[in-house]
Amino acid sequence: MTDPTDTHTTAEAMESAAIPRSAELRADGHDHAVPVPARLAAKAQRSPAEWAYQRVIFYLKTFEESLDADQEAAMGFTGGVAGLMRIQGVGFHAPDIVTFSGVDERGFRTQSVQHVSQLNILLRAVPKPENQPEPARIGFRLASALEEAEEAETNGDTGHRDSGAGMG
Repeated sequence: MTDPTDTHTTAEAMESAAIPRSAELRADGHDHAVPVPARLAAKAQRSPAEWAYQRVIFYLKTFEESLDADQEAAMGFTGGVAGLMRIQGVGFHAPDIVTFSGVDERGFRTQSVQHVSQLNILLRAVPKPENQPEPARIGFRLASALEEAEEAETNGDTGHRDSGAGMG
């Protein structure tokens, strides 16, 4: 039951109403909405940054499911000329910052720090490096780590939760 003295902003009310609904209809007539595990979707308290972080991870994982063995996911940031980043980590800093780390097309370490209100990313399939035997699947690893962290939190483990930003 909700505490009647508990106040929420309009944005928080909209966020709560949106979870776990989603839809992504495409020309093939199918709904390609990115599934979020029920345990994560039902989590009552989260900042806009944590909510965006979790959804980006599941979008990344779902995108990687469509790639072949010679492709990896790279991320571009709309509205700028930053180029592409091979994703090595995703993180957040509550209440409103989402971070992405990786390497750019020239192999330089790169990090993007974005406010959730400015979050616009582009996922692109790019060839995996020739000297790398297997494509990196960061979305799968991040989704697994996210689910494990949520399970530990649900089971009462109050230790520090790693946002996954340093995974690589």
